[in-house]
Amino acid sequence: MKQFGYLLQKEFQESWRNFRLLWIPIVFISLGIMDPLTNYYMEDILAAFGYLPEDTMLTWPEFSAADILFATTTQFQMIGLIVFVAVFASNISKERQNGTATFLYVRPLEYSSYFLSKWIVAVVIAVISVIVGYATSIYYTTILFGEMPLVGILKMIGTYSVWMMFVLAFTLCLSAMFKTAISMGISLTLVIVGSLFDPIIGKYWVYSPMKLATYGVEFLTDGPDMTHFSTTIGITVALTVICIAAGIYFSKKNASTTKI
Repeated sequence: MKQFGYLLQKEFQESWRNFRLLWIPIVFISLGIMDPLTNYYMEDILAAFGYLPEDTMLTWPEFSAADILFATTTQFQMIGLIVFVAVFASNISKERQNGTATFLYVRPLEYSSYFLSKWIVAVVIAVISVIVGYATSIYYTTILFGEMPLVGILKMIGTYSVWMMFVLAFTLCLSAMFKTAISMGISLTLVIVGSLFDPIIGKYWVYSPMKLATYGVEFLTDGPDMTHFSTTIGITVALTVICIAAGIYFSKKNASTTKI
């Protein structure tokens, strides 16, 4: 337990020194601002830049508050996830490649503490980023498009946080298994391909962890199908545990590949 506390403190200090605790939330704040403002002022933006022919009558669709939060979630799913994968896909493999991990491996190391400390810090950064990103979007959406139920907002944020916990466990597991380039390539490919194909064929895989992002936003309206939602949450939690267990195993197995 003492070693886990030391490793956790080390990860937080490192995230503070390289400004992850600052710039990643700022990215999500920017994504949260984008959709409410652009959708509300799009006609004025197009007119100001002269993209509309003279006497053009443009009818812009009426967006609800839930529509805007769905658009914000889509931004998180594309840009936000790519940011997290790019940052954390090298978290373990890079330490092996540059020899930093040697300072840990030369002494008795609890690999469960090693992996969990990295995952917990990544989750903390992710949850903070998701909260401030959604808070920013909700603030402007409420002003420009109308209010939303508080309970629905909390359920949406909680659901998306569970999804992020799985994504980070999976990403760190790949980092423990492979070299940086391979782990980042696999993670980015799965995130991008999944985000592109989910709107097309997502109705055929209602229990996919990737559906949690959609189910979360549905709490702002009529709510998701609770059977699908509960099963998906259970599957996601189980897969998260499996990824953590695999990450611990491969952290130990590949320790011998560390450069000295």
